[in-house]
Amino acid sequence: MKTDWKRKLTSRKFWLAVAGFISGLIVAFGGGEGAAETVSGCIMAAAAVVAYIIGEGFADGKGGNDG
Repeated sequence: MKTDWKRKLTSRKFWLAVAGFISGLIVAFGGGEGAAETVSGCIMAAAAVVAYIIGEGFADGKGGNDG
């Protein structure tokens, strides 16, 4: 079965799972909750950018956007 990476990388559920996993690791290995929150925020911000870029690339490829 082939993984649809475009769909995975634009999934909010996927990015929330990644952020939660990494935040949990930070706390488990002695990092503070503040650090975990900061990293989670950075992951979600990056996820928004990735989703936008992939979405725009998909729309441009389909001829749905001129700018």
